Amino acid sequence: MNTDKVFSIPSEVKNRTGPVRASEIQPEVLHLLNSGCIETVNLTEWLAVDHFQLLERILLELGLDQHTQSLLSELERVNGQSTMKVIPAIANKWLTTIGLQTDGDSLHFEKLAIHRSDSVRCWAAFIVGLSQFDLDHKLNQMRRFAADSHFGVREIAWMAVRQSVSEQLNHAIHRLSEWVQAEDANVRRFAVEVTRPRGVWSRHITELKEYPEKGLPLLEPLKSDPSKYVQDSVANWLNDAAKSRPDWVADVCRSWLETSNHKATMRITSRAQRNIAGNG
Repeated sequence: MNTDKVFSIPSEVKNRTGPVRASEIQPEVLHLLNSGCIETVNLTEWLAVDHFQLLERILLELGLDQHTQSLLSELERVNGQSTMKVIPAIANKWLTTIGLQTDGDSLHFEKLAIHRSDSVRCWAAFIVGLSQFDLDHKLNQMRRFAADSHFGVREIAWMAVRQSVSEQLNHAIHRLSEWVQAEDANVRRFAVEVTRPRGVWSRHITELKEYPEKGLPLLEPLKSDPSKYVQDSVANWLNDAAKSRPDWVADVCRSWLETSNHKATMRITSRAQRNIAGNG
């Protein structure tokens, strides 16, 4: 949906760069964010969204406002908690409210998945992650969120499916080995980020901390990737692994440098070994 055709958004709002502190967010901008009318432009705004106000507005927008009081009451336990607690909690309530099993339910989900608000699309990504579908179906559904234009949706996408990936790691790596060949850098980056041994704001994957070599089918094809976004993810994956297997990471980097003098490879290996003694 083209927001500009539905809402009159002042140019200074559309072209804003985003404040450093939440207290600097203009009231008009915060109102538009909490109403689902505009996307956040940086992490400060993303963390400042009131998901409860937003939920009330979206339920009304979708003609589901009969559920407002019950959902808000059930979500009271997470009110005031971090955004990373609130998003999956809201997604879980959406899942029990609209499900994902019938055509009508899928229509409601689709409206969330393509919503102009990045926060609403984050809910949709977590609905997929929390669903009872098998891993293949979840990954197929999650690919659109992995490729989303918004940084917040892309982060939530891998977080939402990480548990399922961890539980079926070998199969996940096999499936994701196709993703690292994708033309879209966001999709390639997702395949790496979702399997990081230690990750960010997420549980560690013990199997990959102990046996990081299992991740090579995802890392090897990207050792000279042209995208810095992907390079950073590969380097961070290896840096995670270096905390438990520093010698293995050093060997991988040495091998890559022996076969590639590409600037991207040098950047990745340098960043990957930044916390290994003698390489800092």
